Order: sequence, then C-alpha cells, then structure tokens
Amino acid sequence: MSTRVVLTRRGAEELKTELRRLKSEDRAKVIDAIAEARAHGDLTENAEYDAAKEQQGFIEARISELESALAVADVIDPVEIGQEDKVVFGAFIDLHDMESGTDVSYQLVGNLEADISKGRISISAPIGKALLGRRVGDEVEVLAPGGRRQYEILGVSYR
Repeated sequence: MSTRVVLTRRGAEELKTELRRLKSEDRAKVIDAIAEARAHGDLTENAEYDAAKEQQGFIEARISELESALAVADVIDPVEIGQEDKVVFGAFIDLHDMESGTDVSYQLVGNLEADISKGRISISAPIGKALLGRRVGDEVEVLAPGGRRQYEILGVSYR
C-alpha cells in the first residue's frame, strides 16, 4: 500500500481477527465448495463452481489487503494522544446536528476501520477532515455527499 495506514489499537486487533478468520475458516470453506462443485462434473456451465471461484478471489484479495495494511500500519492508542477537548485521530466526538436537532456520536478512525454503522468515521471522510483540530464548542460546516451539514461539537473524549 502506498498511502499511510493509521489504525486505532482496537481497529488493528479487529483487522487481525478478520485476517485469522479469513485464513483459517473462510479460505477452507471456499476450497471445500470448489471441490464439491468440481464433483458435479462439467465446469463450463457450473454456476456453483464459478461462484466459489469468485468468492475465493474476494477472500484472497482481502487477505492480501489486510496483510499489506497491517505490515505498514501505524497503530495509535487514542488515550496516549488525547488532547482533552481537541479532536485528533481516535477521538470520540459528540456532535449536535444543527439542521435536524439530533445528537450523534462518532469515533475518528483510519480508512480500513471506518464503519458508519458502528459510529466510526474515517479521517479522510468530509466530516472527519472538517472535525480534525477542532475543539468543544466549535461549529463545523461539512460539505458531504448529501449536501451541507452544520454541527456543533459537544464533547471530545479518548478511551
């Protein structure tokens, strides 16, 4: 990987767990599926074989991606760099969405561990970029794919 890979300690552990699962479980399952599909005979029109080979390609690509990323990753413990009320990598941020009136919470993480459904946003995402370096009480305008959003930073913590 040519770009810098930053991960929180938790994110690195989750990616290592995923890598172990891919290598020890998923890889074996897809090999079994390929063997079973081969047993059905003619491979030229064997949809199960094609699907299993495609799945194998995805698994091998993900294994390669994770191994490469973990080999060069800078693993950062957010607690060690905590800046009290300043937003830096790894921070947990409580925001007030000024348009909708709702409060949301996110953790600012690296690209590989970003998962909006888990409240983890990438430092490369528009909102992540807008929040970096800001402090509690700051109002932040974000130009997101869905349009302009305004947030007030209610709190910043490190855990």
